[in-house]
Amino acid sequence: MIRRTFIRATGATAVAFGPSSSLLALEADNAYRRNIGIQLYTLRDAIAKDPVATLKKVAADGYKQVELYGFPDSDVMISAAKDAGLAMHSSHFEWDAVVNPKDAVMSDFAKILEKAENLGLSHLVIPYLQDGNRKTLDDYKQVAAHSNQAAAMAKEAGIQLSYHNHSFEFEPKEGGKCGYDILREEFSPEMKFEIDVFWVKVAGLDPAVLINKMTGRVTQLHLKDLKEGIKVPIYSSVPNDAFQELGNGIIDIEPIIVAAKAAGVEYCHVEQDQSPDPLASIQESIQFLNKL
Repeated sequence: MIRRTFIRATGATAVAFGPSSSLLALEADNAYRRNIGIQLYTLRDAIAKDPVATLKKVAADGYKQVELYGFPDSDVMISAAKDAGLAMHSSHFEWDAVVNPKDAVMSDFAKILEKAENLGLSHLVIPYLQDGNRKTLDDYKQVAAHSNQAAAMAKEAGIQLSYHNHSFEFEPKEGGKCGYDILREEFSPEMKFEIDVFWVKVAGLDPAVLINKMTGRVTQLHLKDLKEGIKVPIYSSVPNDAFQELGNGIIDIEPIIVAAKAAGVEYCHVEQDQSPDPLASIQESIQFLNKL
């Protein structure tokens, strides 16, 4: 689907899926709220200083699980999460093992899979694409081909492979299409998506609408908020203060969580890429979720 058609379609769907918050109120035992996760990249500086105390604070705030980053070099986080009684289902990993494999059999990814399987992870997520892997639509086709190969390997290990977006995937390219169009078209049934609602909004789209259009293809969400007054779309970096705690920006979180349930999303993770006080920010975000 070309991007202009995609935007028209999502805009129409927004009307159909746009009831007021009072009609969307979450049930008291909402599965995502009850089992909310945190992407630990949010707390990278605190983890570097004191991983044990940081993860215990995460658990004390009410988070039930953590999504790792930098896997397989995540042993410090893994140990601290275990000590804090936090579940681990998912991790971002060194993406070059899939995106730019050193050999045809993806031997580096095979090692990552083995460690993930031993840890008991059920999800691995490609977190990013460098500039050289996203200049053209053909670049995205190559990413999709590699991802499909890796997803088949992951399936054999009982692990779901997914792709995490930023906003650059939605930038219009040849023929009006964007990279995300290619990924949606080219990914095999074994290859899924982790949707970051902040970056979808930064790209000028409605996250709840996108999730509704991708039923059965989205395994996890990243929940974060966007500061009011940021002019979108932006397909590159954003100011540090663009990242806000849930409820402090312009993203309507409740319809997103409702859409997640309808689309079959398994897990939601709070994330805030930048904050002057990340530990205070994640506490504020979970308090907002608990009040929905």
